Amino acid sequence: MKRKIIRIDEDKCTGCGECIPNCAEGSLEIRNGKAVLVKEALCDGLGACLGHCPEGALIIEEREAEAFDEDLVEQRLAEIGRKPAPHAAPAGGGCPSAQPFAQAPRPGPAQPAAGDAPASLLGHWPVQLTLLPPTAPFFKDQELLITADCVPFAFADFHRRFLDGRAVAVACPKLDNTGPHFAKLIQIFKDAGLASATIVRMEVPCCGGLTNMVAEARKEAGSSVPLREVVIGRGGDVLQEQDLS
Repeated sequence: MKRKIIRIDEDKCTGCGECIPNCAEGSLEIRNGKAVLVKEALCDGLGACLGHCPEGALIIEEREAEAFDEDLVEQRLAEIGRKPAPHAAPAGGGCPSAQPFAQAPRPGPAQPAAGDAPASLLGHWPVQLTLLPPTAPFFKDQELLITADCVPFAFADFHRRFLDGRAVAVACPKLDNTGPHFAKLIQIFKDAGLASATIVRMEVPCCGGLTNMVAEARKEAGSSVPLREVVIGRGGDVLQEQDLS
């Protein structure tokens, strides 16, 4: 099958090994002083490892490759003595944080009075991608905002500029277990009835894995909903906006 997968530029690779512990699937190892891909089926192609290479030797490319195999990943992690990233409890379980609900928009002035905190524009709960049910009613005919979890801290006007009127899913391509995220996004693009989707991520290289994951999930789902990306700088400014449709 043709899909996205990691490629290692041997000329740039110094064999430092920084990428090895930061590949959640254990798909990389050092051989003869260079990082190598152990097996194609171990790489999910989402690019969460990209920001960990100080030489920029890791690249995501699209080519013919074996399909990603989660069972093989489990075997590999057992072989090298690593535990898989923990999975959160399924949505709708006993924890109140997983119970979905939508709330009515909160009326109020666009600009709060002096000394007043602005009202939250969050329209539903939960917000973590792991906990979101793919067929939640608050997705229907809405724009989905898929945001890296650092963005609201860096961008001061996050609620008004991005959150207002949108359903939101929060994820981190570097620290989260991206395999379940990818599967959840495919379900959302297939079943949620979205009107469109926007990715808002940070400028750091590892955050590019979020865009790769969302775009690939949309493709895998056979969805044609409009998709765009907004990149936020560490200083809190918008660096780039582009249509990915």
